Amino acid sequence: MPPVIGVTACRALADYLESVRRNGGEPRVLTPGEIAPDAALAGIDGLLLTGGADVDPARYGQPRHPSVVDMDAARDEFELVLARRACETGVPVLAICRGMQVLNVALGGTLVQDIPSEMPGAVTHEVPTPPYAIAHEVWLNKDTRLWQLMHETLAESDTCPVNSRHHQAVGRIAAGFEVCATAPDGVIEAMERPGAPFCLAVQWHPENFWRTGEFRPLLEGFVDACGKEKATT
Repeated sequence: MPPVIGVTACRALADYLESVRRNGGEPRVLTPGEIAPDAALAGIDGLLLTGGADVDPARYGQPRHPSVVDMDAARDEFELVLARRACETGVPVLAICRGMQVLNVALGGTLVQDIPSEMPGAVTHEVPTPPYAIAHEVWLNKDTRLWQLMHETLAESDTCPVNSRHHQAVGRIAAGFEVCATAPDGVIEAMERPGAPFCLAVQWHPENFWRTGEFRPLLEGFVDACGKEKATT
C-alpha cells in the first residue's frame, strides 16, 4: 500500500495532489474544522504543508505590516499545531511556500513580512502566472539533503531555476533548522532539519512541475521517506 500523505487544504490544491500521486503516495486532504491535528497525524505517514495566505504576524510576536491583508486564523491555528506535532513525533514533512513559513513560525522562527519594502533591491519573488514561470535562480548549499536529492539534475552547477509567488520569507530561522538554498538577494529559499527522518521546506512551488519533472527527485525523496515511516509503524 502507498504511504498516506496529508495535504493541507488550499485554493490551488490540484497540483499538490497530482504530485503526490505521480510520485507514489496517496494524498489525503486535511481541512481545518473537519479533523483535529492529532487525529490527522495519526492517520498519515507524511505531511505536505501547502501554499496560501500570509501567516498572522501576531503568531510570531510582530505588529502587522500594511501589506499583510489576507489571513486565515483557523488555518493558521490548525497548521501551526500540525507542523509542531509532526516535528515532535518524527512524521516526514515537506513544506512549500506558505508551508515553509508555517513550519518556521511553528518552531519559533519569524518572517520577513514584505520583501519589496523590507529588502530594497531584492529580485522579483512574485510571478503569479503561469504557475510554472521561472522567476529567478536559487543557490543550493552542498551536502544538504536538498542538494543530495537535486544535484544530479543541476548539470554540474549549484544553481537551480525556480518559480516564485511570495512576498514574505523566513526571517530568523527556527532553532534546529539550517538554510539549504538562497536567492541571489539573500532571501532564504529552502531550509531543512538535519537529523530528522525528512523535514524540508522550499519557498518555490515544485508541485507545478509534475508534468515535466524538474523537481521529481525532491518529491520522490519525500514520498520515499513517508514510505519508510509507514514501514516502521
